[in-house]
Amino acid sequence: MFNKIFNFTQNHTQFLYNNSLLLQNIDKFIYISILAVFAASTIFPSDYIGIIAVFTTFLTIIKLLFVKGEKLEATKAEIWLLAYFMIVVVSLAGSSLFMLSLKGFMKTFIYLGFYVSIAHFLKNNKDKIFPIFLTIGLCISFEGIMGFLQNFAHVEEISTWQDVSKLNPEEVMTRVYGTLKPYNPNLLGGYFVAGIPALYAVTAVFLTDKKYKSGIIAGIFALISSAALFLTGCRGSYIGMLVILGGTFLVSAKYLWQNYKAIYISIVGACIALITSAIIMSASLRARVLSMFAMRQDSSNSFRFNVYQSSFNMFKDNWLLGIGCGNRNFREIYGLYMRTGFDALSAYNIFLEIAVESGIFALIAFLCFIITTIGDGIKIILKSDNIKQVIYLSAAVISICALMIHGLVDTVFFRPQLQFIFWTMAAVVSCEHKKSDF
Repeated sequence: MFNKIFNFTQNHTQFLYNNSLLLQNIDKFIYISILAVFAASTIFPSDYIGIIAVFTTFLTIIKLLFVKGEKLEATKAEIWLLAYFMIVVVSLAGSSLFMLSLKGFMKTFIYLGFYVSIAHFLKNNKDKIFPIFLTIGLCISFEGIMGFLQNFAHVEEISTWQDVSKLNPEEVMTRVYGTLKPYNPNLLGGYFVAGIPALYAVTAVFLTDKKYKSGIIAGIFALISSAALFLTGCRGSYIGMLVILGGTFLVSAKYLWQNYKAIYISIVGACIALITSAIIMSASLRARVLSMFAMRQDSSNSFRFNVYQSSFNMFKDNWLLGIGCGNRNFREIYGLYMRTGFDALSAYNIFLEIAVESGIFALIAFLCFIITTIGDGIKIILKSDNIKQVIYLSAAVISICALMIHGLVDTVFFRPQLQFIFWTMAAVVSCEHKKSDF
């Protein structure tokens, strides 16, 4: 249906394209706006990042309406995404707090609009995947350096970020938070989880192209950013980092196991030894890691368990269509279910959050989108002989998997800094697949 509309407008506005420098160079403007979204994510508040993303979507719509031959196409994964969006619309219509839910819905609309834009752009511009990954990598590197500087400066906490009641002074960690707004070490940790795979991919591409100097520099920044992730004190990102390292080792085995088995095992062993030594030698890091297993003995863990219980009760009472989108909507209704003294802005689990906001069928559709996207990426990784294609797809799949694991214990996933990287990774997988008309 949409493609018929686009075809009609394209046929009747050809003269506009022939006389417009904007339309003839619209891909360049879309490309610049995409890169601007990532650059802005490091320093600007959410509203400004969203405005740039909306502009990207606006340019894509203009392209579809006026550039001859442009049309929307969808993979199987994107059919699930469309189903998810339609269910969210129904959930919005049935929300008891419609205006608050509408604000949350608009954020979802902006994220999905950006995904459509970048997936459509990459379909015919796969050579731009590397510059996009490079931009993400530069932003991650910047935050990594800022993290180290904040650690050396022993920045003070802006809010209560860890339970220090049972810790000795040397076990209290300086939790870095970078420049992302709002300042939050969990947000920075999630940002590293989302973007570090892109930085690894950039390093691998440089080495594949035998640009060893650039590869070494990129590798150094990758190590700095990986180390800075641990300085955030975000325990969910620690688990996400294990997923990143595990995925990276599995993919690299495809090329190193047969001919460089000893080197491969040595590298894996060295990484395990390095991480283990860091945990053993650093009292603060050791205490932070062990707190994950303290269950309710740690106040942060206990807080999350209480929020999970209250959120699940919300879901049981609104399982079909949920309460509507958005953290403001969530907070208003959460007050009816929360345990005294345990106020929360979200469910601290992205899957539970989706179920609470939009119901069980939205959760199923979202899970099917994730599973299908990951499955499609893995199929190509296993079959492809194009090493760069494998690198890009591996980074995308690993990033998505790590974000989903991190999302089991936090909901910073819904912040724009993470969302735009996530949808970019999904678009990278999408652009590699044969598509059918929308």
